[in-house]
Amino acid sequence: MPRKKSIIMLSAGHACVDVYQGSVASLVPFFVAERAYGYAAVSGIVLAASLLSSVAQPVFGVLTDRWAMPWLLPVSTVLGGLGIALSGLSGCYGLTLAFVAVSGVGVAAYHPESARIARLVSGGSHGAMGWFSLGGNLGFATAPLMVTAVVASGGLRLSPLLVVPALVGSVLCLPVLRALEKTGHGGPGTAVATGQDDKVSFVKLSLAVVCRSVVFTGLSTFISLYAQQRLGGGTTAGTTALFVLYAGGAVGSVLGGSLADRWDRVIVARWSYLVTVAAVAGIVFVPGPAIYVFVALTSVGLYVPFSLQVTLGQDYLPTRVGTAGGITLGLTVSIGGLASPLIGSVADATSLRTALAPLILMPALSWLLFRTLPEPTAPKPTVAARRTGDDTDAELSPERDHR
Repeated sequence: MPRKKSIIMLSAGHACVDVYQGSVASLVPFFVAERAYGYAAVSGIVLAASLLSSVAQPVFGVLTDRWAMPWLLPVSTVLGGLGIALSGLSGCYGLTLAFVAVSGVGVAAYHPESARIARLVSGGSHGAMGWFSLGGNLGFATAPLMVTAVVASGGLRLSPLLVVPALVGSVLCLPVLRALEKTGHGGPGTAVATGQDDKVSFVKLSLAVVCRSVVFTGLSTFISLYAQQRLGGGTTAGTTALFVLYAGGAVGSVLGGSLADRWDRVIVARWSYLVTVAAVAGIVFVPGPAIYVFVALTSVGLYVPFSLQVTLGQDYLPTRVGTAGGITLGLTVSIGGLASPLIGSVADATSLRTALAPLILMPALSWLLFRTLPEPTAPKPTVAARRTGDDTDAELSPERDHR
């Protein structure tokens, strides 16, 4: 299968998975309206989606370093959609948390293996990985529109309809997996790479991603309610702000891949975080409809480094690509969800504006951390030790980074 077609299909499948990450925040206003949940309660729902995911993604990453598990892509896609689809059926808060957590596990299982497969298919191209990340961002952007179209018309009882993207996504990945299996990359083997791990740089990178995650998760949880307060509008004002936040990420992902083909990834990420500091300050302090402009700038600034951080993590840990993907796509991103209950508690005690103000510091910390990071030399990926019973044989992949 041509690389371009494979990346497009993987990107579309990525969108069908990440629509469920975006759906959690998109459901928050409806949980507040129909079930009278407070800020702390809805923050707990976001936490449920991210907590299990934060633990599970590195575990799945370690497993995919040892064994290739391409079957995780369709299975985890369905699981992610099923949890969100069931979350609106019960008024019981505990069941809602459980269903959202199931969705989080599905999303967690998807990302490490999909990142490994996307890197193989892309041949290490930053631009191709940017397009793969674009799919996830489009899924995020589509989430508020999809949830509003389904739930606003008939309430949370129509949430089972939200499983449809999961069914589509599980089918889209199958042709790519079959093509990879024929080349030996999708079989029961391990995906490893030559090179030496730079653990210190990887830890610094992970801390930078945590800071980024705190900003994005905090805004995605509360920007809808905040926009309604600042603009005096209804759910339309909130849905628009959330859509802009997610749509800006789509622009940022593609822009980041393009910029990284001209300058070092570390330099591109460093400047994007510096811009994000000013953009978040604009969200918090600038009044009126200008909030949408600053939401868009924040989203672009946070997503320009997104796919670059994934490949940087893989290059800092070339012998543990799955683990790197599980941490940069999973643990560090999901840790941001841990801050949501704190933001919600502060908002309940003071105001939402006061609770969001500390987010301005987070991209500044990411910028400082990136100032200490080197640009790694991308290693040559290989596929080794294919396991079939007790027999092993080694295969090498010719793909290498285009840089």
